[in-house]
Amino acid sequence: MTFALGPRASSAGYRLAAYDQIGSTNVEAMACARQGERGPMWFVTTEQTAGRGRRQRAWIAPRGNLASSILEVMDVQPAVAATLGFAAGLALEAALQKVSVEAVLRLGPSAPKYTLKWPNDVLADGRKLTGILLEAEAVGDRLAVVAGMGTNVVAAPEGTPTPAVSLAALGVQISAEELFAALSDAWVEFRGIWDNGRGFGEIRRLWLERAAGLGEKIAVRTGQATLEGTFDTIDDTGCLMVRTADGRLMPVTAGEVHFGNAASAGAV
Repeated sequence: MTFALGPRASSAGYRLAAYDQIGSTNVEAMACARQGERGPMWFVTTEQTAGRGRRQRAWIAPRGNLASSILEVMDVQPAVAATLGFAAGLALEAALQKVSVEAVLRLGPSAPKYTLKWPNDVLADGRKLTGILLEAEAVGDRLAVVAGMGTNVVAAPEGTPTPAVSLAALGVQISAEELFAALSDAWVEFRGIWDNGRGFGEIRRLWLERAAGLGEKIAVRTGQATLEGTFDTIDDTGCLMVRTADGRLMPVTAGEVHFGNAASAGAV
């Protein structure tokens, strides 16, 4: 198969650059923005050799996985652009639901359950399926925002902080190309709801409906410190709100999150 935009994305004016192999779709997208590309444009491949995740971790996509980055150039502040990652999570979850219909019918109760982990992962049955990396850079008087989304379609890495899984291992037999077509259409929907940050209230509501670990014990490692408590909510800027044992609500802007039974281990 070859990559193609979904019908909704095509109608909305999105464009596509597809590669047989590339170092990093995020790097390519931002390089194009520096050279004058103003999007909206997707950069996709089934084999990424030099991708990056959060905290500069390697994110390698072996052939058959999906590495995808969307470039949007907009007139927003960086703090507002940061909330676009929640719309990306919702778009991925919606796309995964769409391509998993056959597996749900076949597997019944054992079909995978997708949830969203703060700040930027999609989990399948509690294991990492997709990672999202948001990057932004000023281009002229506007902001180039690249949302990179890497999905384990046929294979998952080992030894990751959160155990990872692939769609194939879950019994969802689809291709990267099929998932991308669904993702490109879902992006149009949730990018539209987000509306340059004006619709983040609705994005927040939808995200919390799908949030992993909401109301559960949580440990968040931020540098050398660890905050423990209960995952209460996210606020109107996307910060994680942790309720401590003494009832205080503590905002977290970045950190490594561990839920439930893993929270104690993560705090060690």
